Amino acid sequence: MPHPAPAPPPTAGRSAAGGSAAGSSAAGFSAAGFSATGRSAGGPPAVSPSAAGRSAVGRWSAGRHGPRALAALRHAAPALLVYTAVRVVCLVALAVRSAAEGSSPLTLLSARWDSLWYARVVEHGYDFTLTAPDGRVLSDMAFFPLLPWLEQAVGAVTPLSPGHAGLAISAVASLAAAWGIHRVVGTLYGARPAFFAVVVWAALPVGIVQSMAYSESLFTALAAWSLYGVLRGDWVRAGLLASLAGLTRPVGLAVAAAVWAGIWLAWRRGVVTAARSETDAGPDAGGDGGAGTDTGTGTGPGAGAGLGTGTGPGAGIGAGAGAPPHTRSPTRAGHRRMLLGALLAPVGAASYVLWVGVREGALFGYLDVQAAWGNGFDGGVAFARFVAGLPLPAALGLTAGVAALLWLYWTGVRRGQPLPLLVYSGVVLALALGSSGYFGSKPRLLMPAFPLLIPLAVALARARPRTSTAVVVLATAVAAWYGAVWLNGSGPP
Repeated sequence: MPHPAPAPPPTAGRSAAGGSAAGSSAAGFSAAGFSATGRSAGGPPAVSPSAAGRSAVGRWSAGRHGPRALAALRHAAPALLVYTAVRVVCLVALAVRSAAEGSSPLTLLSARWDSLWYARVVEHGYDFTLTAPDGRVLSDMAFFPLLPWLEQAVGAVTPLSPGHAGLAISAVASLAAAWGIHRVVGTLYGARPAFFAVVVWAALPVGIVQSMAYSESLFTALAAWSLYGVLRGDWVRAGLLASLAGLTRPVGLAVAAAVWAGIWLAWRRGVVTAARSETDAGPDAGGDGGAGTDTGTGTGPGAGAGLGTGTGPGAGIGAGAGAPPHTRSPTRAGHRRMLLGALLAPVGAASYVLWVGVREGALFGYLDVQAAWGNGFDGGVAFARFVAGLPLPAALGLTAGVAALLWLYWTGVRRGQPLPLLVYSGVVLALALGSSGYFGSKPRLLMPAFPLLIPLAVALARARPRTSTAVVVLATAVAAWYGAVWLNGSGPP
């Protein structure tokens, strides 16, 4: 598919950016105001983590953050190793295909499409515009600043060019994202679903973007760890990471909304978890999930930590006299942390959008910048017209893909996925499918919505090892082939 706009000279650019540590998760997770029953109402639990996955490695206290982080990293190591293996297979396939095509895989990964716009921001600042053949003025202010800032910082201490620095950042950020996904899913559903969530994310058909000098890996890392902070009730850290996510991509709004949803839910339940009072909260909330040890009646991951009996998002939270152990009633300090987290969450995105507005001379000048690129939220009208204009087989295939995404989201709702995760993935889904612009971008824009993969991860965790292995191998082969052909063809949007 041809690109909708020419790239900045001298090369072509593209569209604007649009388990866990050992330790029981039940106490901290329920204390934060959430539970995940992992089942639909009246249905069976999604997964039953083994007792072996719930060992405690100590308490989260001053001076022990490092050892606990290392323990968590060791726990996630198998998933991260398989993640790395999948990405290496995809890169090898790209190298083989590029050799046959006479192209450079390094150039494809670091110096084409959006990578060039980020590099130009590093080298010249936000001062470049390009006039398209149809008269549209394309501005580099459509691209959020955190990745260029990091590329500039890496270039200041290494001999790497901005594009190569972007590759290094994406390599580190993709591993951080995989680890964050493991922590979030492991907290809710256990070690095996966490493992498969990471692997499925690695083997997405557009997973090659995770290895490019693009902002998706960085954004997903910040989003995943912000969501983990929400599950922990660490509101300030969650808000700070959400703010950084908002400096990375426009969809940072989804992370801020998830933080707000978590704070609202915890406030409504009357539960405030103080990040600095985790010495009172028992073992780390980032464990493998599993049943707690108190009197809860749920049967899914994290059940039993509190006294709630509901099965929907946020169910299982004690309130008042029924509050779970290791929680405390809202205090002035707790309210301050919640308020600070809520205020921090949108700061990054709001600051950049307002700065662009000042530069453009209009409060919402950023929307004008995006409109010049052909991007804007229309509720899916443009997308529907695009699908209607396709040949029937392609239209049916695309419609089936969208239906599958909606089914995955609805499955998360039915199985009691926590409200912050539903808000996050729902906003990402709505912005991707409900916006106009280059429609080849949609799969890439959806890639950060990892909570949509949880039902697949749970299914693979339940499957026989031979079946799950075959699925992973097949998905990796498809991702390797598609990424190699894609980058040597029309390329990433």
